Amino acid sequence: MSRLVPHRGAPVSTGHPGAMRRLADRLTRSSHEIEAAELRRESSDIVGVVHIGEAPQRTKVTVCGDVRSVTLRPREETPALDVEVWDGTESLHLVWLGRRRIAGIVPGVKIQATGRITTRRKVMTMFNPAYEIIGRAHPHG
Repeated sequence: MSRLVPHRGAPVSTGHPGAMRRLADRLTRSSHEIEAAELRRESSDIVGVVHIGEAPQRTKVTVCGDVRSVTLRPREETPALDVEVWDGTESLHLVWLGRRRIAGIVPGVKIQATGRITTRRKVMTMFNPAYEIIGRAHPHG
C-alpha cells in the first residue's frame, strides 16, 4: 500500500520497499527462513518443477530440493534407501526399494526427482523415482 509523505509541500510515494527495508527484513529473519525462501526461489526457476508443498498426490510430478538425510532401512526381505529432500516448502521422502545406496546421493546434494507422491504414515513419500543430481547445495544466507 502506498503511503504519501509530505516533502516540502509535495507528496512522495513510498510504495516499494527500499534497500534499507530489504536489509532490515534480511537481518530480522532467521537463517532457516532465509534458506527456505532461497530454495523456493531456486526451484521456481526450473521449468516443470513444482514445490513439494503444492504437489498433488498420485499425479506424476517433478520436484527439486536439497538432500537433508540418507537412511538405510534394513528389511528382512528387501532393503530400502530413504532420502529426505526439502525445497523450502515441505519435506519429501524419496524411497528406493531394493537399494542400499546410490552413488552421489548424500546430505547436501541438490536433487531433482520425478514420480508420484503418496502419503505413507503421515509422511509424503515418492517410491523409486527417476532422479537427477543437480549439484552440491550451496550455503544460504
